[in-house]
Amino acid sequence: MIPDIPPGILLICGAFLTPFLRGGARKAWLLILPLTALAVVIAAPEGTRWTVDFLGQKLILFHMDRLSRVFGIIFTLITAIGFLFALRVEDTLQHTAALVYAGSALGVTFAGDFFSLYVYWEFMAISSTFLVLARRTPEARAAAFRYILVHLAGGLVLLAGIVLLFSQTGSLAVRHIGLNGSASWLLFLGIAVNAAIPPLHPWLKDAYPQATATGAVFLSAFTTKSAVYLMARTFSGTELLIWLGAIMTFVPIFYAVLENDIRSVLSYSLINQVGFMMCGVGIGTQLAINGTVAHAFCHILYKALLFMAAGSVLHVTGRIRCTDLGGLYKTMPITCLFCIVGAASISAFPFFSGFISKSMIVSAAGYGHLAVVWLMLQFASAGVFHHAGIKVPYFMFFSHDRGIDAKEPPLNMLLAMGIAAFVCVAVGVYPKPLYAILPYPVDYVPYTATHVVSQLQLLLFGALAFALLMLSGVYPPEIRAINLDVDWFYRKGARAADKALSTVLNKANKMADGLFFQFIPGCAARFSSNAPSRLVGIPLACFFWLMGCRGQYLEFRMDSMRKSIEKESLPVGWAAAAIALMLVFLYIWN
Repeated sequence: MIPDIPPGILLICGAFLTPFLRGGARKAWLLILPLTALAVVIAAPEGTRWTVDFLGQKLILFHMDRLSRVFGIIFTLITAIGFLFALRVEDTLQHTAALVYAGSALGVTFAGDFFSLYVYWEFMAISSTFLVLARRTPEARAAAFRYILVHLAGGLVLLAGIVLLFSQTGSLAVRHIGLNGSASWLLFLGIAVNAAIPPLHPWLKDAYPQATATGAVFLSAFTTKSAVYLMARTFSGTELLIWLGAIMTFVPIFYAVLENDIRSVLSYSLINQVGFMMCGVGIGTQLAINGTVAHAFCHILYKALLFMAAGSVLHVTGRIRCTDLGGLYKTMPITCLFCIVGAASISAFPFFSGFISKSMIVSAAGYGHLAVVWLMLQFASAGVFHHAGIKVPYFMFFSHDRGIDAKEPPLNMLLAMGIAAFVCVAVGVYPKPLYAILPYPVDYVPYTATHVVSQLQLLLFGALAFALLMLSGVYPPEIRAINLDVDWFYRKGARAADKALSTVLNKANKMADGLFFQFIPGCAARFSSNAPSRLVGIPLACFFWLMGCRGQYLEFRMDSMRKSIEKESLPVGWAAAAIALMLVFLYIWN
């Protein structure tokens, strides 16, 4: 019998048992957990369950509908594939973090209230950071530090929006909101950080290339797609998203062409693909939402496949830069084949998964008479084929042979890539099972003469452009360099702001310390050091205790009394009695 338990809680609870398992037991556990969660998602009826009363509010931990079910299926499926790929990695940190990460993404998907959603949102940010830290290099640690700071800041913005929304409506229910006030803008910005919408995107290309070979597979699946899900749930039909999404498909292409690191290319490509989804959410029609959800489903699979292919090359050779790779098709032919399947899928070749989903979004833009957006999406489709469809497999497997002594990765990695590649082809050839679980009824037919011919024309144009640029020597050379993105401003700006604030605040703190903790208490202690002024000193002491200066005043007072005793300006009995009264007063005060 399949347990009726929220899949996110199932994975998170299972994560805490993982460190206590060893060998085959741990490997079996890592595969059984996501498969069980997948069965729960498929079998669970629609509706609301697992509600908890908290501070007068109803928290909904398991809300199932058609939108959440699709994301739940793909999240659990890619978790199982990801753990199969990482099965031979003996790293408790990665396994535990990946389970919590996947469970948190599922928690966001099935949360029916914003409070539960926010808790899962923060767990997702924290756990994913460890997949970057797990590489244990100075670059990875620095990237992880920047990554968590960005996501914590985004989480605080999201929390501020939730608090304002609750104060205005008295409800925490996750529902359609739309941009109509300060609360909605804060929620929108908080989600936009995780969606990597420009100019909030640099955290992605900064952190993902620094993750472990297996950790990057999980990272590519959850954070941005959870944001896509939440945008579709709360801001569908928001016109601003149409243009942000279109820009998002357009801008990363140029950076991806210049990048030397293969996983940086894939990171920019990921931003580009999420742009298609944001555009679909913004259009907001049934066709556009179906296209967005279908594209998220397909993208998670083929992007994970590409990251697995790159991770396999990194695992085997220890290299990941275009300038260091080439000629690997001879020694890693199966990995090369799987990479080509992923490249064909992301490029939307007919009979591959990207074709049957991306065309829905492009068609929705056409049906909505959004001519400029339609042209931008078409250009972006050609650009994707150029940098992800051609550049990634070409420079890894077919460019100048570097004479690298390589071999195929372990069997579990090949199996994981094989499953992902099979699903990419199966969905592309026969999309009806995917269309059947989309949020709205589907009457869209992807394989028409117009769709197929126009897409092939785009792809051939992209291939021709790449060939001409390479043969003419105009194509930007692959060099060891760091490409500056908008993160330069907050990296440099944050340092300058920190230095300026440290200077100003440290001076203010020093002045406040001298005034309130040294000068004023010192004056009070001297004023109350002789017998006639004791009646005035006690109320003055109370005043400083109220200001938080109890310890400083007592220190000065005791020092003054000690000096008085040493000078024999007061009888010892008077001093002892004063100290005793002081201690009694402190006891009563505390």
